[in-house]
Amino acid sequence: MPFSEATTKVTSYSETMSVAKLTDLNTIVPDSRYTRVERERRYLLQDLPEGLTRADHHQQITDNYLTGTRLRIRKVRDPRTNKWVVKFTQKFAPNPDDLSRTMITNIYLNATEAETLAIFEANEIRKNRYPFEFDGRKFSVDMFLGDLFGLVLAEVSFATDEEMDTFAKPPFALADVTNNEIFSGGKLSQLTFEDIRKEIERSRLINRASSK
Repeated sequence: MPFSEATTKVTSYSETMSVAKLTDLNTIVPDSRYTRVERERRYLLQDLPEGLTRADHHQQITDNYLTGTRLRIRKVRDPRTNKWVVKFTQKFAPNPDDLSRTMITNIYLNATEAETLAIFEANEIRKNRYPFEFDGRKFSVDMFLGDLFGLVLAEVSFATDEEMDTFAKPPFALADVTNNEIFSGGKLSQLTFEDIRKEIERSRLINRASSK
């Protein structure tokens, strides 16, 4: 092949690559062996459950949801040691009508990597997470801070679909909000507690839960 013809083909290929735009139609996302299924129920609470106080041991969590993506940077601080753990996470529900089953992939970051990713535009959530055990189940109880102060949610995880599907709402919960998208992290990061309060009143969420 003449040198000029080869050069032309290489140039044409480079130009094609440089103008190619990634879309959902031309981008393939293969299954990853590093991804796992997360089964969770999420509940709305009036306050911390009986037996928990704000002074109890907890983790301080800051979540930054990268705008327009399924990605999150989570920074977890232990107040007792002042040590941090930072995770870069992709989390999404394969079935948008079933938010109880999500696919999650975590990558742990060092300080330099965390600072590098901090340049991206993101919506932030801050909360204190308390471990809580009830009836043999371990819950994570989140007391939100900042614009969401006043919101308290509890989450519980399951190993199997059967365990999750047969699990009853605990008595300390006001309502099961697992499949209410407004209570998912990505949506919450765009809202205030006043927005949440209005949605609860509009949908009569607590009244409907109480009647069940």
